[in-house]
Amino acid sequence: MPTRWFILQPPRHPLARFALAVLGLVVFGALLVFGFFAFLALMAVGSVLLLVRAWRGRHGRPQATARNDDPDIIEGEYVVIEEYREHKRS
Repeated sequence: MPTRWFILQPPRHPLARFALAVLGLVVFGALLVFGFFAFLALMAVGSVLLLVRAWRGRHGRPQATARNDDPDIIEGEYVVIEEYREHKRS
């Protein structure tokens, strides 16, 4: 009495083995083609989104603040770590 309910065994007849192999190759090929077209669709949608975002960034609403064109000036907010550590200790 087998302990498993369903045991896969390859067929004994040579033509049945060949048909099973061909069926496996067809299923594999179909999955490969489906994956390729899914990849193409994702790339197309991503490209369109990038183009729309780039176009809206240039032609959309104006910037709130004027950007500085001088490459020697770095703008931003900074925190001095040493002072923060000393404040936290006391």
